[in-house]
Amino acid sequence: MWVVRFIGFAVAGLALGAASAAVKADVVVVVATSSPVKTLARNQVADIFLGKASRFPGGGQAIPIDQTEDSPTRDEFYTTITSKSAAQLKAHWSKIIFTGRGQPPLAVSSGTEVKKRIAENPDTIGYIDARELDDSVRALPLEPQ
Repeated sequence: MWVVRFIGFAVAGLALGAASAAVKADVVVVVATSSPVKTLARNQVADIFLGKASRFPGGGQAIPIDQTEDSPTRDEFYTTITSKSAAQLKAHWSKIIFTGRGQPPLAVSSGTEVKKRIAENPDTIGYIDARELDDSVRALPLEPQ
C-alpha cells in the first residue's frame, strides 16, 4: 500500500515540476540590430543591469532597459543572469540609491516596449521572452563565464 502512495506522490511531484517549468520564461538578451556588440559574458550583462558597468567591453555606452517588477520575464532574467531574487534585487538598488552611486535601469511595461526602445538606440541592451524575438532586435549570444 505504501508503494502505491509513494508512486502517486512521485507522479504528482513530476506533474507539478513540469507545470512550473512551463511557466518559466525562456529569456534572451537583446541589442539593436545595428549594435557593434556581438557577444557578452553573463557577468558582463549582470554588471550592466546591476549598475556596476556603464560601458560595453568595446568602450561604447551601455544603456540597460529593464522590465517592470511584475514581469515574470524580469524575475527569470535576474535569477538566471545575476542569481538575485526580486527581494535581493530590491535591496541592491535601495543601497545603491541611498549611497548616491546610481539609479536602476529604466523599466518598461513589456517585451514589445523593450524592443521598441532598443530599435531606437544602438547603445541599449535589454531582455525579452524568446517567443517575442523578431527582426527588430538581435539576440545576443552569452559566453560562458
